[in-house]
Amino acid sequence: MQFPSLDALLADGQRLIAKGPVALIFAEDPVEIASTVLHHVRARFREVIVFLPDDFTIPDEVETLAHWVRYHTLARQAVPDAVNAIIEKAPAGTWFYYCYNAEYLFFPFCEHRSVGELLAFHAEERREAMLAYVVDLYAPDLDRFPDAVSRDEAMLDRSGYYALARKDPATGHPMERQLDFFGGLRWRFEEHIPADRRKIGRTALFRSAPGVKLRDDHRFNVEEMNTYSCPWHHNLTAAIASFRTAKALKTNPGSMFDIWTFNWHNSAKFDWHSQQLMDLGLMEPGQWF
Repeated sequence: MQFPSLDALLADGQRLIAKGPVALIFAEDPVEIASTVLHHVRARFREVIVFLPDDFTIPDEVETLAHWVRYHTLARQAVPDAVNAIIEKAPAGTWFYYCYNAEYLFFPFCEHRSVGELLAFHAEERREAMLAYVVDLYAPDLDRFPDAVSRDEAMLDRSGYYALARKDPATGHPMERQLDFFGGLRWRFEEHIPADRRKIGRTALFRSAPGVKLRDDHRFNVEEMNTYSCPWHHNLTAAIASFRTAKALKTNPGSMFDIWTFNWHNSAKFDWHSQQLMDLGLMEPGQWF
């Protein structure tokens, strides 16, 4: 289905957000829209909804695999505004996931388990949200791939990731079971990244509930939804393999001429497999085996 606006989706497409898991994909540019849709269809989301500006062409090969909403995705607060509007209309308890084009969700054992199975187990552990680490992907040769995107030759950093205690702005004390995660291109090229955009943690999977709001820093107004685990043991986490930062660094005039390559001694070819991400410590299987 196609909708001319977000309001039209909320008015005429409520059945699409009535039962999850639902993937919400925000296309900021035309790069890899089709592969992003196909990846999340294969993860077995019940519905895939793509938000894209009026002048973007819907790829023929995936037109019938997703629902398409015309939306100004580059407007300020565009993503939290859309997500929060959908939360308000969706039944409580519906699982949602959100990402951008050229981003690909991975979770433990995703090669033979569905996202529905993942979230069913997570819900049994009384969790209402799941933390994801955004793992930067990049092309190895920026002469051949000037936009830094190559799925066939994608690279990632195998080290350089770290976490710092997240402090409560009101008290200055560390917040319980919350950390700020850093690494990847946002760490290596931090001089080109605003300080408030350097974190790689994202609460990307969540359940709708009355009063829940997504903020513009990829966290929610309910602090328990921003935790990486419950109090009694480690929980599942996911990873989002993403070309988004690489694309931005190579298209922003303030950085594009300063970067000749993203490769360094800790670059490794991305295998497009969950085991690699678990081996690198970028995903946590928790108690799910």
